Amino acid sequence: MVEAGLAINLGLPAALCIIMLGLGLSLQLDDFVRILAKPRPVIVGLACQAVILPLICLAMVTVSDLPPAVAVGMMLLAASPGGTSSSLFTHLAGGDVALTITLAAINSVLAMATVPIIANGSLLLFYGRTEAVTLDLFQVLQFFLIAIVPAMIGVFIRSRHPGLARRLERPVRLLATLFLLAVVAFALVSHWDVVLEWGPIVGGTALAFNLVSLAVGYYVPLLFGIEQRQAIAIAMAIAIHNAALVITLAISETMLNNSEMAIPPALYGLVAYGTGALAIWLYNARLRPAE
Repeated sequence: MVEAGLAINLGLPAALCIIMLGLGLSLQLDDFVRILAKPRPVIVGLACQAVILPLICLAMVTVSDLPPAVAVGMMLLAASPGGTSSSLFTHLAGGDVALTITLAAINSVLAMATVPIIANGSLLLFYGRTEAVTLDLFQVLQFFLIAIVPAMIGVFIRSRHPGLARRLERPVRLLATLFLLAVVAFALVSHWDVVLEWGPIVGGTALAFNLVSLAVGYYVPLLFGIEQRQAIAIAMAIAIHNAALVITLAISETMLNNSEMAIPPALYGLVAYGTGALAIWLYNARLRPAE
């Protein structure tokens, strides 16, 4: 059950590398320079991820009266950085891909401190005890190897061969769409037993937290005067969590060694793919024509 969730979140890494390479072909180095020169979207996105979402999640798991292991799993999920597929969702939604990549990269580094803090705090709160939970550097490096490095290679290719990059943009977008549909279908099939067993207990909370994450990521930036494309990017960056990281942390014998803690991220990964796909449709079919 949990192993299936882990397979979904870590599966097809080569395909995702190709997708990230393709996304890089639509970007320029100036896109990242622009973000660093005007860091307000990054600051707002980090505040949403590191402060607002964990507080909202804490309130939700307290009100929901979930089992302690499930509550800890939800809190770990709230603290986890954006997943490698968040850039794919941003691209398909017409958002600022460079911003999503930047946020995910910074959050992945910060997670080495924030995830252990929230993990130990949650164990103390829900179990009355704490453990020396740490985050393996290799787990953070995986994100950079799968997402950042291929994207940067794509940016380099575009700088040298802009004509080739333009010709590949449409095929890459089609490939990204097909990849997303395949992931959603595979997730549904592989997680079906998890949905049937844990859906009534955890599914509602996971869905509610995901919808809140999308809303916070989109509307809070707009309140601070951030443009819509960047608000879309922030929403995807903080709502498509790195569920695989949480699952690994939960089931690893050298870390938490508790399979029940892996149930929330396994279900959330499934929910996030579905709501993310719906958000893509809403952004493209409803919001954009109104601009």
